[in-house]
Amino acid sequence: MGQPREESDREHRIADEVIVDAYDSIERAMSWYYYLEAKLRFPFAASCIVRRQSSPLKVGERIEVVGLASEDECMSEVLVVVTRSETNLAVPLGQLKCDSGDEQTCRAVEDWHYWLARGYAF
Repeated sequence: MGQPREESDREHRIADEVIVDAYDSIERAMSWYYYLEAKLRFPFAASCIVRRQSSPLKVGERIEVVGLASEDECMSEVLVVVTRSETNLAVPLGQLKCDSGDEQTCRAVEDWHYWLARGYAF
């Protein structure tokens, strides 16, 4: 799967709401963290869309996202806390598709996926 085409509305939202005034990798990481903290409404349903060696989730597995991991844990990628087998663990948000009926939550998750797919980095 190649890089998605540029979406001007999403690019503007990310530039104006997420990474505005973020000049280095630490500021971009924190900007994304606070954007997602404000936009995601927890808990929400999600499903795994890609396998990651660092995560026990399987493609197609449905889980509940209950929060963001700590700021310190989100300095290289955004991690969310999920409930799986009665245990909370942190997994990459990029691994999950939002299955919530909440438009704001799903749009924020899709913004993160877009950022990753376009090859942008903190």
